[in-house]
Amino acid sequence: MPIATVNPANGETLRTYDPMDKDEIERRLQLAEATFRTYRTTTFEERARLMHAAAGLLEEDQREIGRVITTEMGKPVAQARAEAAKCAKALRWYADHAAELLADEEPAAADVKDSGASRVLVRYRPLGPVLAVMPWNFPLWQVIRFAGPALMAGNVGLLKHASNVPQTALYLEDLFHRAGFPEGCFQTLLIGSAQVDDVLRDERVRAATLTGSEPAGRAVASTAGEMIKKTVLELGGSDPFIVMPSADLDRAAEVAVNARCQNTGQSCIAAKRFIVHADVYDAFAERFVAGMKALRVGDPMDEETEVGPLSSERGREDLAELVEDAVRGGATVLCGGERPDGPGWYYPPTVLAGITRAMRIHREEAFGPVATLYRAADLDEAVLIANDTDFGLSSNVWTREEADVDRFVRDLEAGGVYVNGMTASHPAFPFGGVKRSGYGRELSGHGIREFCNITTVWQGA
Repeated sequence: MPIATVNPANGETLRTYDPMDKDEIERRLQLAEATFRTYRTTTFEERARLMHAAAGLLEEDQREIGRVITTEMGKPVAQARAEAAKCAKALRWYADHAAELLADEEPAAADVKDSGASRVLVRYRPLGPVLAVMPWNFPLWQVIRFAGPALMAGNVGLLKHASNVPQTALYLEDLFHRAGFPEGCFQTLLIGSAQVDDVLRDERVRAATLTGSEPAGRAVASTAGEMIKKTVLELGGSDPFIVMPSADLDRAAEVAVNARCQNTGQSCIAAKRFIVHADVYDAFAERFVAGMKALRVGDPMDEETEVGPLSSERGREDLAELVEDAVRGGATVLCGGERPDGPGWYYPPTVLAGITRAMRIHREEAFGPVATLYRAADLDEAVLIANDTDFGLSSNVWTREEADVDRFVRDLEAGGVYVNGMTASHPAFPFGGVKRSGYGRELSGHGIREFCNITTVWQGA
């Protein structure tokens, strides 16, 4: 894939970039290593000052960078600005909390005495340059939720961003530079996917984090395993959205539409499989389909647009093939399901019912505004359907019964259970999945410690 800005609303190629050659990559790796040696010794107060500066600049830039994001990957512009604002909030959160999250820990006095020590500390120290391989769907947020904690911990970052968002990638490097971070603290590598392996194998790169597809995750994990380097992976998702008889159906259906179609449905944590108890299936389906039909699809630069184009022609083809396979297998199209004529890679909000295990869309992630409806006879069947997937990123549960909540929290195979609300990421809460959705955690104290050397300091009497 060329490194280029291609407008998904009309297919026009606006800018192209040559990949960095080996000499430039080497220069940047040398700079990252040299910068880390000094940056690792800076205080939390100094890092926080720089991080607050970056947050302020991001807020000032949100209108401009929002338009860049929309141009590069098609996100409705109001959502793009909101993404920038969320990133500024996350940078401030880590600036304010990193010192506390990484403070020295003292084990229980009895255990210290039992070890024969006069004092024992657990200290969190930075690892070094961390490679981040990031996707296009949240081109600011995915990077910031790595960069904020990594830089506050004293690491330095190397970003290999998706090849269709090069302007956003270059903006991020410039953002941290303008904020006053030392040169080399955060660098963008304009390279193709084929060059990632060589960078990851370099001994100066100490760890890696990837958000993206399963094949990309396997490739990075395989190389990192061979080189014995720490990795965090956030891969695909096919999150269940379970509706029980006690749920507020009006609110559940309203949130379901947003949960499926936010970011034009191109989100790993978007609800994709809607599993509804038989007692309320028809009532929920009616509300949900009406809400999907009412969404405003159009020019992503229009402030009123709710669903824009998919990010690429290939993405639309993949989504359409999943729908067509389901229809051939007997699924019923309750709305949408037809590619529109005209320019741009648009696909309408679509709801499919009558899904069976033989259909690809039951097993594969639908990355776009396509929802699947399932009828469950009871809670047990709802859990079975929800867990009948290779993914386990997050989940949504709608019920007023605490006994239901207890069962779902105990039995759902997912990294998160959101009750009577939509899955969302927040800097204070850990984020990540199980099964083929990846491993490790981002955000919160768990996320900032992922790329730390957790060091035991033992002092004798």
